[in-house]
Amino acid sequence: MLARISSFGLCGLEAYPVAIETDISQGLPNITVVGLPDNAVRESRERIRAAIKNSGFEFPAQRITINLAPADTKKQGPCYDLAIALGVLAAQGLLSPDALSPYAFVGELSLDGRIQPIQGALSIALAAASSNCRGLIVPFENAKEAALAGCPVFPARHLNEVVAFLMDPQTLSAVETNFEFLLKNASQSRLDFSEVKAQQYIKRGTEVAAAGGHNVILIGAPGSGKTMLAKRLPTILPDMTPAEILQTTQIHSVAGLLKNTDGIITQRPFRSPHHTASDVAIIGGGSGPRPGEVTLAHNGVLFLDEFLEFNRHVLEVLRQPLEDGHVTIARSKGSSRFPTRFMLIAAMNPCPCGWKDVAGKICRCSALQVERYRQKISGPLLDRIDIHLHALPLKTCELVDVPLEETSAAIKERTTRARRVQWQRFKGLPVLCNAHMESAHLRNCCALSKEAKEILVSSMEELKFSARAHDKILKVARTIADLAASECIKAEHIAEAVGYRSLDRME
Repeated sequence: MLARISSFGLCGLEAYPVAIETDISQGLPNITVVGLPDNAVRESRERIRAAIKNSGFEFPAQRITINLAPADTKKQGPCYDLAIALGVLAAQGLLSPDALSPYAFVGELSLDGRIQPIQGALSIALAAASSNCRGLIVPFENAKEAALAGCPVFPARHLNEVVAFLMDPQTLSAVETNFEFLLKNASQSRLDFSEVKAQQYIKRGTEVAAAGGHNVILIGAPGSGKTMLAKRLPTILPDMTPAEILQTTQIHSVAGLLKNTDGIITQRPFRSPHHTASDVAIIGGGSGPRPGEVTLAHNGVLFLDEFLEFNRHVLEVLRQPLEDGHVTIARSKGSSRFPTRFMLIAAMNPCPCGWKDVAGKICRCSALQVERYRQKISGPLLDRIDIHLHALPLKTCELVDVPLEETSAAIKERTTRARRVQWQRFKGLPVLCNAHMESAHLRNCCALSKEAKEILVSSMEELKFSARAHDKILKVARTIADLAASECIKAEHIAEAVGYRSLDRME
């Protein structure tokens, strides 16, 4: 007898429908899985055999052929276990085809029949919601996450529960997720900008960066507060929109990093990979392309501490994600596109020992060592970083008996207000903040006063800025004007933006 079950597979961040056909015929007992299965799918033969037996059903001692269609797409992971097991039961006549046809099934099976959680449940639920699927049966642990897609989701803990549901749909209830309640009760970060003493210039620079989504490089001696500032940057970023929350949750679900019980990510991601990370770890890849750090930081912050200790090749592969907002991982069997709209925060020392030009400290690096150290970052990459800030070590008087600093909540209120202006400005366009503007947007959105034009022209000629640096200055100036609630970019806005490019020549 032939049975056909609906399921879904993953390719990058997207899910696609998979039809699982099971045929039982006379012959020597054997299970054959076809349709380009990987090792995890092939091993499902033993898992489903044990799960069916230990759930109280008889496993047929006949020839079983299982086809995963489309046959020309590689199938990966154990998410097909549940559907395959149900296909075997249906092919024996134990389940009605009419009961199976409205639903899709995903889940990994344990040997005792329990259904284990899978990766990418939200992507699968989004695909199911756009199809004619009446309901999606998922592992219990994935239910809240999958329910965000709006598709009817039925959670199950055991194979027997699914069989009982197919015989009597009243035995399982669809999960409902209160999106607004989850947002209202989201946990808040324990870090706060009020813990950062002095450093008013750096704080102002990071506020501008947060308001416009700009990339930042911090250069300064060890202990000057670079890491402390970077870790607190997410606390002054505006809250994510519902669309950003859904996309961020989807990315972390596919990566297997969705560990909270609510099945949703409401806080902007903060990723801080070690400087020994490979280019594949940063950009993504593998035989079945998986998202890298640049994608896991999408809608959030990618912090690269000890920036110049990263392999130069790793740094250079950041160019395209920074410029385009996405990265395409191409392999022989296909390609996957991952979003990479993140804020890059890079922190570096001025020299190998870290004490160059620091009062009271002796730098033991030769001029040649300093030059080789700084050559690890190329001009084109540095040109793609909007804001360059120099962090100075704090004086003793700034560490002792200092007044209470401004809180993250107060700064966040200003950055959110500036972002609202940008959201209104770019309404209907694929642009969310000033940092993402293209050349056409600059012409329409960056009106300069006469004095501002003069400052920009003289700065370009004197400092020999590139055309890209010109655009970056305009974008940052537009953000500064938004913080000041000014429709026109004035001289003081351009002057401040030019000041944030002082490290271009790395002098």
